[in-house]
Amino acid sequence: QLQLVESGGGLVQAGDSVRLSCVASGGTFNTYIFGWFRQAPGKERDFVASISRQGGGTMYADSVKGRATISRNNAENTVWLHMSRLKAEDTAVYYCAAEAGVDLTQQQKHYADWGQGTKVTVFS
Repeated sequence: QLQLVESGGGLVQAGDSVRLSCVASGGTFNTYIFGWFRQAPGKERDFVASISRQGGGTMYADSVKGRATISRNNAENTVWLHMSRLKAEDTAVYYCAAEAGVDLTQQQKHYADWGQGTKVTVFS
């Protein structure tokens, strides 16, 4: 089972950027697809972005497309989510998740390993 630890959340002013990190341990990093999900207060957890095993393929939710970039470094066992032009509706707990499959997916059921989350609060 992969252990995932997110960091980088905090209070961010609307319009600014944030970079979230996810460090993985306990498995062969480059055999996993990684995804970022978020859960806003009082709402269900939603897909944000995912990245293929070698980083050549990415997928984004429409709500963040053009503002988010997911990336990874297999040598450092780390996945990042960079989000710019933050809005109040980006306020959420952001979770990193890993999936041992082949194809990128937005579906949470395919992600077996999850981190504890890092909270991002956007204020204006």
